[in-house]
Amino acid sequence: MSSWIDSAEQILYGKSLEEKLCSIEPFEDIDLKLHHYPSLPGRNKTIEFSDRKQKFPGKGSLIEDEKKAIAFHFFANHELLALEMMAAALLVYPHRDEAGIRFKKDLIATMKDEQKHMKLYIIRMKELGIEFGDFPLNDFFWRQTPNLKTPEQFYALMALTFESANLDFASYYAEVFKELGDEKSVQTMNIVLEDEIIHVARGARWMDRVNKGNDLWSFYMDNLPPLLTPCRAKGILYKPELRTRSGLSSDFVDKLTNYQDDYRITQRKTWKATP
Repeated sequence: MSSWIDSAEQILYGKSLEEKLCSIEPFEDIDLKLHHYPSLPGRNKTIEFSDRKQKFPGKGSLIEDEKKAIAFHFFANHELLALEMMAAALLVYPHRDEAGIRFKKDLIATMKDEQKHMKLYIIRMKELGIEFGDFPLNDFFWRQTPNLKTPEQFYALMALTFESANLDFASYYAEVFKELGDEKSVQTMNIVLEDEIIHVARGARWMDRVNKGNDLWSFYMDNLPPLLTPCRAKGILYKPELRTRSGLSSDFVDKLTNYQDDYRITQRKTWKATP
């Protein structure tokens, strides 16, 4: 009989897209021989990582179907990377207490959404004329795994940084596609946005509990991997209100809003905090 451990191993070590999109079994409190993050997740030739660079399409080029499809190709790879990292987290960290069990139950719920997003992106890019794997795939998210020694570090990176940034990206590209009259793409991005709000909320709630209600911003900063800053938690057209909808405190949102460094995305001319 299969378990959530089997599902996680299939997603992490399986090589095909079909294996990555397998049904995920519900959490049960069963014995687990802890794993280590592998150097790379399993991927076949079609979806393997590449050192070749693929430029993300500029806003003005998204009127073209191919450029739009390439954007969805990027989005799909980010979802797959997140899914693989979450599968690894199920296997890497123990569940010896209530916090560990809640961490894994929440992750499984989020992983099912990541699979849903992957399917939506793949459908949309196919409609626009390309297949997943037609363009180079980067491993940026995965390169952070050696620094994720604890679930707290995992959630600081995944929920409060990468998924937080995706609040802005999903919202921004929904607006771009709306300007282009592409209702199908708008619907896809809005589904992702609403789910990401829940994902950030799950991570924030778990971190807050583990931190026993102490200052979440300080706890977040203490658990961020080296060389990453809170500016990675913001995307194009930063929207503080989306963090508020995710249940983050006004103090946390204010500190994120006011945090600045040299990270390029947040220094673009189009970046601003919306009222």
